[in-house]
Formats: sequence, C-alpha cells, structure tokens
Amino acid sequence: MLSPVTAGLLALSVLIALVGVFRRRSIKHIRGPPTKSRLLGHDYDLNRQDEVGDLEFSWLREYGPTWRVRGALGADGLMTADPKALQHIYQKAGANYVKKPSQNHASWIVTGPGIAWSQGEAHTRHRRIMSPAFSAARLKSFLPLFQRIGSKLVEKWKTQLMTTTGPVELMVDAWLSRATLDIIGEAAFDYDYGALDQADQSVLAKEYHGIFKDMDYRLPKSTLLFRATWDYLPWPLLKLFRYIPANPFTRMRNLNSLFAAYGKQILREKRPEFDAEKSTNNKDIMSILIKANESSDAKTRLDDEELLAEMFTLTLAGHETTATTLTFLLYELARNPEYQARLRQEIRQVHARVTERGASEFTVEDLDSIPSLLNAIKETLRIHPIASLLPRVAVQDDVIPLAHPITTTTGEVISEIPISKGQVIVTSFAAYQRLTQVWGEDAHVWNPDRFTRIDVGKQTNVGVFANLMTFSAGPHSCIGWRFSVIEQQALVAELVSAFQFELPAGTDAKNTEVVRAPSGTSMVPIVRGKPELGAGLRLQISFAP
Repeated sequence: MLSPVTAGLLALSVLIALVGVFRRRSIKHIRGPPTKSRLLGHDYDLNRQDEVGDLEFSWLREYGPTWRVRGALGADGLMTADPKALQHIYQKAGANYVKKPSQNHASWIVTGPGIAWSQGEAHTRHRRIMSPAFSAARLKSFLPLFQRIGSKLVEKWKTQLMTTTGPVELMVDAWLSRATLDIIGEAAFDYDYGALDQADQSVLAKEYHGIFKDMDYRLPKSTLLFRATWDYLPWPLLKLFRYIPANPFTRMRNLNSLFAAYGKQILREKRPEFDAEKSTNNKDIMSILIKANESSDAKTRLDDEELLAEMFTLTLAGHETTATTLTFLLYELARNPEYQARLRQEIRQVHARVTERGASEFTVEDLDSIPSLLNAIKETLRIHPIASLLPRVAVQDDVIPLAHPITTTTGEVISEIPISKGQVIVTSFAAYQRLTQVWGEDAHVWNPDRFTRIDVGKQTNVGVFANLMTFSAGPHSCIGWRFSVIEQQALVAELVSAFQFELPAGTDAKNTEVVRAPSGTSMVPIVRGKPELGAGLRLQISFAP
C-alpha cells in the first residue's frame, strides 16, 4: 500500500507528466509492437521479461533494427539497434542527445553529483579531471595488483577444495564481487576493503552485492509509473524523493551512508596536510584527483561532495559490473568445455615463454598475445552486456540516419527518421550486439572465434572496445573500460590456469539454472524461478587438469 503522501505525490506527478506528453509530436508512422497498457506502455513488459533481450530480439525479427515503442504515460519512443543510428546518437551528434531526467535522477540517487550524473559542461569538467588517472601507462601499472588479488582468490578456492575429495560448488559471483571490490579499493583509493579476507563478514561487500537487482528488478506498476513522472518534474522536487521511506530508496540511503563513512575517512587520509609524503608518492586514482584540486582554476577542481560521488561511482561501477561480466564468462566456459581447455592451453603456453625469459608474471603485452582470452572477454561483453539499453532524449529537432532501412506503416521504405525536440530514443545495446548483419548468422551463440574472422574496421564505428556498446560510446563512454578489460584478462588467466569450471550437478548447457534478469537498464544473474535468493550464479570447480 502506498502512503497518503506518496499517493499524493504520484497523482500530482502523473498530472504534470500527462501535460508534457500530449505536447509532443508523434512518430506513429514507424511500426512497432502493440501495448497491453496505454498507461504503462512497454516499460512494464521490458521490466518483467524473463531474460534481457527476449522482447527486443522478437521485435528485431519482426520490424528490423528500428521500431516504435510506447513508454509509460502514453509517450511514443523510438527503439533502435541500428549501428548508424547509434553512431549518430552517441558520437556524431552526441551533444544533441542527453539522458532522460528520470535516468539522470536515478544516477544522482545512487552516486551523487559525480561523472555518472553530470551532463554538458559539468560532465566535460569531470571527465577532463579524471582522464589522466586512466591513461594507458597508469592502467598498466595496476596489473601487479590485479594479479595479486587474483592469486589470493585462487588460494581461497584451493583451500575449499583441499577440505573435500571432489569438486565444490561455489557462488562464483559473490567471490568475484569481493575480489573486484578489493581491487578497486586499492587501485582507486589505496585502501584495503578486506572483502576477500572477511568473506561473508564484509559489511560493505554484502551491501554492494546485488544492488542492481534490488534497485530495479521486477518493479511494481505503481513504482514504474511514479518513476516515469520524473521526466516532467522540477529538480528541487525530484531531490526530495531520495528520502522516501520505502525501498529501493531506503536501500540506497543505507548504502550511501555506509560508504560515506569509508569515503570521508579515505579523503581525510589523502589530504596533503594528513601525510604530505604519502600524498605525493601515491599513484592511486583518488590521489591524482586530489592533487588536481590544488589548481587555482575552478574548472580543474572537484569539491568534496563531487569527490565523494566519484568515489562512490568508481566503487560501484568499478567492481560489481566487472564481477558480473567475469561471472558470465566463467559460466560460458563451463558450458563450452572445449573452448575452456583451449584457453587454458594457450595461457600455459604463454606463461612458459614468460618463465623462459626469467619472469614470473604476465605483462599486459603477454595477456594481449593470448587470443582466446581476449576473444572470450569480447564475446561475453557482446552476448551478456551489463547495460542492455540506455534511453536518450533529443534536445533539438534532428534526422537520425539508418544503416538498415525499415518499412513504415504505409509501406514506405525509409533510411532516415526525422524527430522532434523532446523525442525519446531507447538504444538497445543487447539487440545491436545480436544483429546478424554485424556479427554473423550465429549472433545468438557464444562463439569467441567470431572475432578472428570479423573485420571490425569494416563495420560502422560505434563502441570504444571491439565495436561493442557494452561500455557505451562517445563522450559519455565508460571512462574505466580499459581498466576493466585488463583486470578481466588478469583474473581469468589466474583462475583458468588453476581450476576447471563446470555447470552444477543436474544441469547442462541446454538446461541451466541461470537467468539473465533485466533490472532497469542493467542485467543481473539470478537462479531461474528463485529471484528471492537474490543475484547469484553457482558453478562447480575442481583443480585444473
């Protein structure tokens, strides 16, 4: 039941929102699926589909890579997986397409006024200040950290195997989340969260784990309707919603408060006046940001609230998303034992060359020379994108070009779509990454070898890595994508060398217990039919042959 205050806010919000909807020009000549609810549109269907992409893939087959959808409150939206349209929206005309107010407000609730929330000049300032911390040379310097944490995780799992005579089943997502949390703690803040050592006792790890599911998984109709009204409400009113005494707002406030305690302590210890020598010598990301704050130019500084927001953003985006991708990569290796064996062989062959030259650890160049490793990461990012879709809003009239023409309701074949200011475009990364025209006829199959035959240079240039949209594109692309890729290379090399991964007993490649559950714009692994267990993925591990 909604409280009287919440019900009143909902009613007022809907009234204001409907006024905005009916002022907008339609795109009804674009074909699209029918809706069951004029009020909720397809938002409810997308939120309730069994697996990420199920609806988009069916619409893709019926209408082509671009179609019309109905948003909540009756607003028509354009959904596209077309590579030329994506290139236009995120790169060529990126300044003309901004995040929806509701989407941006959700970012503010989760992270505060950091880079994920900022737009326009503010985003340019945040990105300019943060970019030096993500240079190629600096990211390579983190490789020993990735390897050290990877080795630590290996030892934890070996200890579990030593206590039994056979394989053990582990919730690999939880373990990987702890490992990546420890990595981002040291790399970003030179701070040891102790998540691997504390395991189930780590308060911070427990608060973070499953946060994407708890925020957006299978939302009630009233919540979806309420959030849809955020697109039409003034910022001062939106800020008050953070204090609504119900989940997921309460869940986020608790996480914000817990992390703020860590963040303020880290910030205090990073200040030059606390330890001048340590502040000068540290090369972690936060030390670089604090050093930038010594500038007299306000355009190159972040205030304390923004620094805390960057810390929250780095911690959330820098560990839970990478852990989820790694979880699905190990899951796919368990489903594809032949590929797993080949990958293990390649890793060991390269390591033998490392040993021959008198070294003990891989360099970034060594990891890049293992094609099956990098291809497995690319393919997992392609078929299991952590961000499955993102909406954008046109700030002025425009014409969106299409690489793949579509047929309108009148039978006309068009290769561009004129849109008006305020038009919502939902960009489907999941559908783009299953386009047979781009990825081949087997686009719905996990097949890393496709990257040995695809000439990305001949594709329409879209994403920042392997032409995928998983890290988004353009000026708002993920600033830490290289960090994540190197981290995944290092951890997979450590884990696959040491262990063999198999599906849990009683399951097989065609009968798995894992669901890629939609959670807002994100995707999380859950046990089929048991969402109450939270985000989770079990695998059986044993010592590698």
